[in-house]
Amino acid sequence: MTSKENAKNIAEFEDKSLLIVDDDNPFRDRLSRAMEKKGFQVYQAESVKKGVETLSKQKFAFAVVDLRLGDGNGLEVVKEIRKTNSNSRVVMLTGYGNIPTAVAAIKQGAIDYLAKPADADDVERALLADPNKNAAPPENPMSADRVKWEHIHRVFELCNRNVSETARRLKMHRRTLQRILSKRSPK
Repeated sequence: MTSKENAKNIAEFEDKSLLIVDDDNPFRDRLSRAMEKKGFQVYQAESVKKGVETLSKQKFAFAVVDLRLGDGNGLEVVKEIRKTNSNSRVVMLTGYGNIPTAVAAIKQGAIDYLAKPADADDVERALLADPNKNAAPPENPMSADRVKWEHIHRVFELCNRNVSETARRLKMHRRTLQRILSKRSPK
């Protein structure tokens, strides 16, 4: 089954409103422009606070929410979306993809969870996927090296960018960690 068979078209939806909540301004702007070209009516917010304020004024049929925002957790926005419109289709985005956060996002009401960098086609497929069918496997999944790199950087961020603490928690030598952190992300 191809991903096209698994997805509806935006023209089939009466309400095409889409809220994008992400604190990465260039990414949010690019995604907004791309989703507008695909037929969505896009609204933007750069923080949990702005996202919740926007939700108090309008209901949205679709939402794309970053997990880690400057002023809090994107799951707070997902909860608020579910309160205002239980039928809303929400996709979580994050640069720090892992199983526990994916499970938390789904429990809060997200229909899918995508690791950054996700392109507009991936987001559209996730938003329009038929909920009664299994999702198609990703076209370009992350390599094992990339998953390892993402995990190390996530732990590094959670340790407030403290190399010694990160190395201790990952049970690796500090110099080895410094070498990994100095390299670019693998493809």
